Amino acid sequence: MKITPVSTLEGNVNLPPDKSIAHRSALFASLSEETSVIHNYSNAADPQSTISCLKQLGVDISQDGTTVTVKGVGRNGFKTPSDHVDCGNSGTTMRLLSGIISGAGIEATLFGDASLSGRPMKRIMNPLKEMGADFTAREENYPPFIIHANNGLKSMVYDLPVASAQVKSCVLLAGLFAEGETQVIERIPTRDHTERLLKLPQTKREDGATVISSNRNIVIPAQNYSVPGDFSAATFWMVAGSIVKGSFIEIPNVGMNASRTAALHILKRMGAEIQVTNEREVGGGEPVADLVVRYSPLKATVIEETEVPNCIDELPILSVAMSFADGISSFTGAEELRFKECDRIMAVSKLLENAGVLFIEQKDGLTIHGDPEHVAKSATYETWHDHRIAMSAAIMSLKSDSESEILNADAASISYPSFYMDLEGLSK
Repeated sequence: MKITPVSTLEGNVNLPPDKSIAHRSALFASLSEETSVIHNYSNAADPQSTISCLKQLGVDISQDGTTVTVKGVGRNGFKTPSDHVDCGNSGTTMRLLSGIISGAGIEATLFGDASLSGRPMKRIMNPLKEMGADFTAREENYPPFIIHANNGLKSMVYDLPVASAQVKSCVLLAGLFAEGETQVIERIPTRDHTERLLKLPQTKREDGATVISSNRNIVIPAQNYSVPGDFSAATFWMVAGSIVKGSFIEIPNVGMNASRTAALHILKRMGAEIQVTNEREVGGGEPVADLVVRYSPLKATVIEETEVPNCIDELPILSVAMSFADGISSFTGAEELRFKECDRIMAVSKLLENAGVLFIEQKDGLTIHGDPEHVAKSATYETWHDHRIAMSAAIMSLKSDSESEILNADAASISYPSFYMDLEGLSK
């Protein structure tokens, strides 16, 4: 994909549906005893992988445009698949589905593409093994892996060793099948869609940790609602509108879950002019709002380690914002980025280097010397088949001195199939 610099960005953007909620809506609907109708379901590759995997497990799912109907099979209705289960590029699919398959007690082999095959899975295997699950994995850590049939799981109290919503959700889902009450202790907040959509009990401890519980007696509600627009996708337009002079972008129907919106607060702290209007809630208790972004000069900021779990997916595009902010910005405590679809710290470093931005790469973060007047060098950007790197490179290219090229740009379709069309529509 070739991207040319623009003079300004102006218009309205309809975001793709939120991936995190879309995944969960289909997974949880399959666990319900009822039929669910999910509106505005994502056609992006990752959530479609979730639907495909559930079908292999015997769940009756039909899709008409962006409306998905799921006939829930309950806890006892999952079938042993006749073939290996393909999770594509989706770590969320693989990790959450592992909790369900382990709980259901059936045998299945899960695999994914080259990127997913390099992502560590011990973080879910270890707690699930403690509950009674049995795995055979490549190098004991990587896909493909076999989840063997078992005679039932036992409950556990699990103190999350890493701030990960995927690990938390995996254990809680397994806990829906287990004898007794399973508790997950979360010391650093992560996205809480699982707790909201399943209406799981939560308590706050005196030390500030949150304890989330699940058990086999919890009634799993039908998932009848409309999935809100993806906040992570909105962040690309928040940054683009903030760094391209004269920009004015309206973004309706944005999911505003407090466990996801750190990037908004970070950008406002940097001086971004982002207006939040028409705040409301949709099914499942998810907050939604409309956003208006206007160009505004940015200043440097330091993202604290406590903020990182809440903006881990947005750090690549926030790094682009930091490149055009006045002063030295940084973030640390983000080593988790090295285990995403690619090593995102390495990938962002290459992006910044190609654009001529001054930076220092650390093991767990970046220090970026920003300049509001910086003109990015035209470049050929590698994406490592990572959707967030592809879209971040495209936004960086808007501020370049001439046309830039993005290799394997179609990686954006993993989460945002219409990204380049929307970018073209805004470009003036």
